[in-house]
Amino acid sequence: MRRPKAALGALFLAGALATGGCATGTDAVVTGPETFEFVSPDGQLEIHYDPPSERKPVATLTGPDLLDPDRTLNVQEDFEGQVVILNLWGQWCGPCRAESDDLQRLQDEFEPQGATVFGINLRDPNRQKPVDFVEDNGITFPSIWDPSNAAVAALRGFPTSVVPATIILDKQHRVAAVYLAEITDDKLRDTVSAILAEEVEPV
Repeated sequence: MRRPKAALGALFLAGALATGGCATGTDAVVTGPETFEFVSPDGQLEIHYDPPSERKPVATLTGPDLLDPDRTLNVQEDFEGQVVILNLWGQWCGPCRAESDDLQRLQDEFEPQGATVFGINLRDPNRQKPVDFVEDNGITFPSIWDPSNAAVAALRGFPTSVVPATIILDKQHRVAAVYLAEITDDKLRDTVSAILAEEVEPV
């Protein structure tokens, strides 16, 4: 297992920007012993958490539906027992826009198998802009509208100053893999397939 050992610093920011990430804002850092808490392993941009028994679940992830702010989305309740591909994105972020087609292909392929892409839209105070982006690009997976980082704070210690970022949750909504740069469907396909094939462990 590649375990996080060092706090995220300038090395991570330099690496993320070099790979096309969009840096802005301030990280939300919350601590808690029972749920997942992120620490970057020496600036790596791809982290896998194995064996599954050592993974930790994320805190409750909930917030207003981007397309219908009167509706509340809840990852744990709405996608119970499913693999969830969490994606932090903003319509203002070029790499986020570039990877949206890849995420939609993952949604189309894996939704029938019990997995979903789930977006968290960050720092888009004008809701209509990300709504237009979703509708214009035929994106069918749901997103929380989170302009204030209230929802993403549940990802304790996660570096929300750099997007895009993708976090794969297993069927028990434990963090199985983290990607801190733009992704492609080819890059994630084998990982998602392997996590879908895992047996659910007894609580």
